[in-house]
Amino acid sequence: MNNNTTTQDQFHDSSEQDQKAISNKRYIPLLLINYTCLFVGSVSSSLLSKYYFNHKGTNRWVSTWVQSAGFPLLFLPIFLPYYLFKCTQRKPFSRFTPGILILSIFIGLMLGLNNLLFSWGNSYLPVSTSSLLLSSQLVFNLILSVIIVKQRITFMNLNCVILLTLSSILLALGSSHDRPHDLTRAKYFIGFMATIGAGLLFALYLPIMEMVYKKVYCYAMVMEMQLVMEISATALASVGMALDGGFAEMKRESGEVFDKGEGVYWATVMANLVTWQLCFMGTAGMVFLTCSLTGGICMTALLGMNVLGGVLVYGEDFGGVKAVSTVMCGWGFCSYVYGMYVNNKQLDDDHMQISHATNAPPIEMAQVVTPPSSDPHLRV
Repeated sequence: MNNNTTTQDQFHDSSEQDQKAISNKRYIPLLLINYTCLFVGSVSSSLLSKYYFNHKGTNRWVSTWVQSAGFPLLFLPIFLPYYLFKCTQRKPFSRFTPGILILSIFIGLMLGLNNLLFSWGNSYLPVSTSSLLLSSQLVFNLILSVIIVKQRITFMNLNCVILLTLSSILLALGSSHDRPHDLTRAKYFIGFMATIGAGLLFALYLPIMEMVYKKVYCYAMVMEMQLVMEISATALASVGMALDGGFAEMKRESGEVFDKGEGVYWATVMANLVTWQLCFMGTAGMVFLTCSLTGGICMTALLGMNVLGGVLVYGEDFGGVKAVSTVMCGWGFCSYVYGMYVNNKQLDDDHMQISHATNAPPIEMAQVVTPPSSDPHLRV
């Protein structure tokens, strides 16, 4: 019995290492798919949220609700691989313990609060300003990653965090010129602080997720946890909407308030549901496959695209301060990616030297995808 348990535990470690190992041939495609989801979801959701408010949408609970209410889309990556494509022998939600369930619910409620703060900030601030302000979460992400998951501070990640944080400071110094003429200073300040709060809360969310994902041995479990989190966040937003009369407001808003018509209103809501799920799916996958700091840096790098999107789509001002901030965002991200490339290349060279020294061929992690096990549910 003990030998069988040991074998299962060894395979548990092997399968986790396999899905996260750079030497695995499935790693890079999976990483690119998740970053594509993050890219499309982040840029599109930001622009669609602003579109809603620009055309007289006013309910911030509605904007909060759509960020998580698209959770049924997560049933596709959870159930299709097992029931339709037959590409995995692991049944959905097997080994999904009560402890993981409770953790997912708690983190989902925290995510719901983050969504509300983001909606408040986005309703008052231009897309470019709110997007670049969110980059302030990186320095807190680094600090919390060091405390929670023992992230090692290197010149590579410290340089990136400093550059991206300086870009936020530059934006803050020149942000007063972005305030719409019909927006009071008090409301602009509320939006400014709400956006900062959303960034700080998300900085805490990422390392907590990395810590939890250390107990997760396959990508399918990541999507299952994400489903529970989104359901919890949706429940929180639904309660807020019900207490604030948000559901009745949606019906009235679509027919009487939204200046583009009822059809465009509901199309905007549905598009928001899809794009936000792509964004959160991509974020979860990036943290699982890399680490919380890398996920945060990738998200921050996309803020520059959000800035350009706000300028191109809504004609927002793009002065010298935003130009410098955007360049610093791109510079910081590129230096981080190059540092990761050099580090991974060095690791590969070290592994090759070890294998030559021992006269043994290098072990490809893809070869240990399905080792023998008495429990078929453990197979990836």
